[in-house]
Amino acid sequence: MASPFLAVVLSFFIPGLGQFYTGQLLKAILLFVLAVIFGALSTVLVGIPFYLIVWVYSMYDAYTVAQK
Repeated sequence: MASPFLAVVLSFFIPGLGQFYTGQLLKAILLFVLAVIFGALSTVLVGIPFYLIVWVYSMYDAYTVAQK
């Protein structure tokens, strides 16, 4: 069984890594790619809110999936 705490910590540092830890490979790749895209767009301020949404969702999803 996956540790919910570890899943959140992994997603905190790299969005999608918690999903990878819990066995959700496609979701992990999608969240990572979105984080990279929105991170790059944050140089023009447009990407900041979207990056934050992906980052927080990644942590929440990793925690809830690891609990199951």
